[in-house]
Amino acid sequence: MLDGPLLARWLAAAFALTLLLAALRPSAAYFGLTGSEPLTILPLTLEPEAAAQAHYKACDRLKLERKQRRMCRRDPGVAETLVEAVSMSALECQYQFRFERWNCTLEGRYRASLLKRGFKETAFLYAISSAGLTHALAKACSAGRMERCTCDEAPDLENREAWQWGGCGDNLKYSSKFVKEFLGRRSSKDLRARVDFHNNLVIKAGVETTCKCHGVSGSCTVRTCWRQLAPFHEVGKRLKHKYETALKVGSTTNEATGEAGAISPPRGRAAGTGGSDPLPRTPELVHLDDSPSFCLASRFSPGTAGRRCHREKNCESICCGRGHNTQSRVVTRPCQCQVRWCCYVECRQCTQREEVYTCKG
Repeated sequence: MLDGPLLARWLAAAFALTLLLAALRPSAAYFGLTGSEPLTILPLTLEPEAAAQAHYKACDRLKLERKQRRMCRRDPGVAETLVEAVSMSALECQYQFRFERWNCTLEGRYRASLLKRGFKETAFLYAISSAGLTHALAKACSAGRMERCTCDEAPDLENREAWQWGGCGDNLKYSSKFVKEFLGRRSSKDLRARVDFHNNLVIKAGVETTCKCHGVSGSCTVRTCWRQLAPFHEVGKRLKHKYETALKVGSTTNEATGEAGAISPPRGRAAGTGGSDPLPRTPELVHLDDSPSFCLASRFSPGTAGRRCHREKNCESICCGRGHNTQSRVVTRPCQCQVRWCCYVECRQCTQREEVYTCKG
């Protein structure tokens, strides 16, 4: 059985790579993790032995646990998909919290300290990471980047007799199964792990049915349909809403270590409801501890001093009543851009004065 510390360890290592914008780059003998190149697949020019060696080294660089490393090595497409998933999740987290006191700061000690506690922010990190991995794997299957899976082969659509199954659907069934095994199964002996695992599986990437009509003069006598995942940004928006309505379950916390202990049912819920399990059966985010204010620098965040804010939108909130500084500056930006034949974009440089607002210390 895998437990909470394992999930936290994988997330910590993965987010550390993401903060460097790590990607997999093909080289003469192996993929190296760099800070600027986009994700690529294994080059076709590599010999099978060299390709296997490159894939194994890519998995080793992710610093996974033994079982996770074994799952990574089984399929040459897993390593790059893991990096892609964590990068996508971290960017979405930062986007969703860009106007708030905690803006998904994941550098060094802040990340490690958050993952040891049971805050709402911790719950969001687990959920967005799990959703990102599920989403990236399903896309990788349909894109042909994985050897052990392919397109979604289980159409379950209404009026199936009117549809001809076609296209290449995103394989959510395979990716969901993989993520459950990769992140670990729920252990009844580790209550903190159960909370983390519950948050990991609290949401599934949305699936949309995409169809294309075939027939004379554009008639829709026959439709080719396939399943397609909704944009990951939509998943991020739904998770952000769940973060705002997250349920708190009671806990006992060791103040010396900051580790959460036993948990009790959510407020307003009888202890016997739903058996002895204190976790809600509905797919809601749950957390153990009240979040800090994130106003001042601590082991959980750098605080908001010096943070840029929007005067009419969030300065009062994120500056925590300390007020903000106003600075006027002249900026030069590209403007009036036009596409020229062939093939470049030509822009003018426009200068304007703008005001910048930052929180006081």
